[in-house]
Amino acid sequence: MTFAKSLTSLVLFLSLGTASFFQPSLRAAVAPPSGLRTITNPVLSSGGDPWVTSHEGFFYYCAARGGGVSVGKSKELPDIGSNLKRVFKPEPNLAYSRDLWAPELHFFQGRWFIYVAADNGKNENHRMYVLRSKTKDAQGEYEMMGELDTGGFWAIDGHPFSWKGKLYFVWSGWEGKQNVAQNLYIAPMSNPWTVSGQRVAISKPELPWELKGGRPLINEGPTSLIRDGRLFIVYSASGSWSNYYCLGRLDFKGGNILDPKNWKKQPEAAFLGTQQVIAPGHASFVNARNRDWIVYHSARYPGAGWKRDVRMQPFTWKRDGSPYFGKPLPAGELMRY
Repeated sequence: MTFAKSLTSLVLFLSLGTASFFQPSLRAAVAPPSGLRTITNPVLSSGGDPWVTSHEGFFYYCAARGGGVSVGKSKELPDIGSNLKRVFKPEPNLAYSRDLWAPELHFFQGRWFIYVAADNGKNENHRMYVLRSKTKDAQGEYEMMGELDTGGFWAIDGHPFSWKGKLYFVWSGWEGKQNVAQNLYIAPMSNPWTVSGQRVAISKPELPWELKGGRPLINEGPTSLIRDGRLFIVYSASGSWSNYYCLGRLDFKGGNILDPKNWKKQPEAAFLGTQQVIAPGHASFVNARNRDWIVYHSARYPGAGWKRDVRMQPFTWKRDGSPYFGKPLPAGELMRY
């Protein structure tokens, strides 16, 4: 019996070593040695537009749920779905009472801020709003700071980021009043709750892999990814309701960040679906255990539309300094966390 147990432990240890090139799930499949943990996708069986960030040793997950916004707090990245607490639910009959979409949680100037799209029940009235925490507790109370100025046009999926000491806001919006296409826009911010300049379009759906799934044409879910002095915007393209939803990438070439000529769109999609993982999109990025991770949603099955689950996996970097996401890992494939 002693020999058999020792042999079993050795096999388990070796198998975990080979799993280091696989990627993550919430469910601990085995109790590995040395405090290691294996996980599999999906990490959450239901969820869309996953936003994850880290601060002072904790991971925070922000999601639209039950007509409001909830925030989860965990010590480990795979546990983002635990300890969810609703932090905001609007009163009825307001401009932002309905259809809260894709909230993001950010820490600026000693406070937490939540950026969320909302409307009054009519999609054409979707605009971006910002909430500010009353304390340093991300799961505490928030106050509405108001609507962000996106030019008076339809706006969703807002994302603030800091570049060379200045704040900017990037989002998905309509060029005019008609729902024919969603473009990506950028504008400067004077503080975390104020857009302080004209919007500038930096991406429009135009390449074949961005045009699938029907109309409206889609560029949405922009997220900044910064490493070693380089700035990338990762975004979602093609119909969000279709099997063709995927991720694209813009590279900032330097110079004036508000000049569209200084942004280069990669000709190929950055993260495509497979037969096993349908329509991966709307990603966020975080570092855990000295590895970079992409957190994203996918359709639960072909033709599922907006019925989604949440997944994560490590990603790497190419020699030229750009991110490499690989392929989405199938459900149930072991990853070492």
